[in-house]
Amino acid sequence: MPRYATIDVGTNSVLLLVADRQPDGRFKAVQERAEITRLGRGVDKSRRLSPEGMEATLQVLSDFATEARNLGAEAIAVSATSAARDAENGSEFLNAAKARAGVTVDIITGELEAQLSFTSAYEDFGREASGPLVVMDIGGGSTEFIYGDTQGRVSFRHSFDVGAVRMTERYVTSDPLSAEDRARVESHLRETFSALPPCPPGARLVGIAGTVTTLFAVHHAIDPYDSGRVHGGTLSLVQLEAMADRLCLLPLAERQKLPGLQPKRADVIPAGALILLEGLQALGLDRCLVSDRGLRWGLLAHRFGATHS
Repeated sequence: MPRYATIDVGTNSVLLLVADRQPDGRFKAVQERAEITRLGRGVDKSRRLSPEGMEATLQVLSDFATEARNLGAEAIAVSATSAARDAENGSEFLNAAKARAGVTVDIITGELEAQLSFTSAYEDFGREASGPLVVMDIGGGSTEFIYGDTQGRVSFRHSFDVGAVRMTERYVTSDPLSAEDRARVESHLRETFSALPPCPPGARLVGIAGTVTTLFAVHHAIDPYDSGRVHGGTLSLVQLEAMADRLCLLPLAERQKLPGLQPKRADVIPAGALILLEGLQALGLDRCLVSDRGLRWGLLAHRFGATHS
């Protein structure tokens, strides 16, 4: 069976997927890994990737590429998203990735990022669906919304410059979050999401990426993380409201000890919870399906699907 790998270099984390393409064209994971490297630290203000963020990310990228080759992947597709798009020195990172990890990194547009995330969600939740799908992909630097029908056709997609790292760096000045900090984040998100078209009637929301899976893992105290228990789960608006309140009121040192929450994500998870909450409210929905897959799975189908062989 042909074996391929994708690596998704995000603002906050780097994700590896190694998978076999089965005879029916679907992919089966052989290995999945994630490391938080915070490539986008400070990029919202400086418009530059920091030396620390680059070094940590290049190290993990190099390790992941080696691991994929050792597992027999015949090709590796690597994508970089919001932070690398926004940074003036993004090309420096691309050159270093080529030199150190032997991979070519494609900086993808917010629109393609949205499309790939939708492809992934549709594969898992759209095929047997009775209604339209709305996908919300919350990253470190940006959040994508994609509306699609039961055939997988996309009617709206947009990448907004609001992510868990960006909102934290921009508005959070106190620990735990003050009422003022929280109000500033919420107000910015409400204004941003007011640009969304009305949610398609009968649509279900699929939440993608680390913020959403972490919130589900924390709610159910899933520690160590188990994708099998997280993928396909549901978070209700009521659960999210309670969790956002709890995360905003807990000091960082306490959040770092929560079962299901990676300590490196603890500083940005309150903002992440607020993004999901405000997104649900803007769409007028009361629950969210949880996807543990996302962009790296969409990239796999895009680059190595049966139609590309």
